Amino acid sequence: MKKMKYLLLIFLLIKSTQEVSAWGLTGHRTIAQIAENHLTKKARKNIDKIIGNQHLAYWSNWADFIKSDPNPARKEESSWHFINTAGNLTYEDFVSSLGQSSENNLYKAYMKLKRDAKAGNLSLVEKQEHLYYLIHLLADAHQPMHVSRQEDLGGNRIDVTWFGRKTNIHRVWDSDLIDGEQYAYTEYAAVLDIYDKNFYTQYTSSSLEEWLYESHQLANEIYDDVAQQKNLSYQYGYKFKYKMESALLKAGIRLAKELNEIYG
Repeated sequence: MKKMKYLLLIFLLIKSTQEVSAWGLTGHRTIAQIAENHLTKKARKNIDKIIGNQHLAYWSNWADFIKSDPNPARKEESSWHFINTAGNLTYEDFVSSLGQSSENNLYKAYMKLKRDAKAGNLSLVEKQEHLYYLIHLLADAHQPMHVSRQEDLGGNRIDVTWFGRKTNIHRVWDSDLIDGEQYAYTEYAAVLDIYDKNFYTQYTSSSLEEWLYESHQLANEIYDDVAQQKNLSYQYGYKFKYKMESALLKAGIRLAKELNEIYG
């Protein structure tokens, strides 16, 4: 009986984490695997000094799992996973909104973690946690419902059905679209990352602010669409599948660029 209660508790914790996480388990692992494909030898060597001979995908969801830590000091970190702005902003207004935002959000947290990691004046545990967060948060930056609007909690309050099952638009983008493809994360990374050096140049010759603005624009499109249709199935998947996959690929390529810059 004790074993059954323990397993039930673990299931509920995982389910709760998945409901608030960006991209879900498969999405984050796919992005991390794509990034690993493009690490320089020097970056890989220095990352190995931090996490040993382990794939980035193994740690890609740590930042969501740590939300279950009862330590109150962890509480403020939950807001690192998203940034809220008004909708339909120009790029200039969007960047201004980022600059005026609080310190505990995706944009400000990522920039600080990156600065600290590059400085290198950290203990091994701190280096590990900074790396885990960098892997996770740059992926979050490419999930459009994590660069969206406070009033509906990034779409968590917008109820929809997905092939007749009750859900919300945030979860559709976290996992439903990805899980519907039925790939393991290694398979998804392999089919998306058909290596072309033009990918790296095209996707990395821009800034974090521009990457976030891409997500903001896609979020606007998602909001406009869901206002017209809340019963989602094949047509929705067809409409947004390639945009979702583009976001995964861009996130992976850009994560590699960032990790190569920090650790290479």
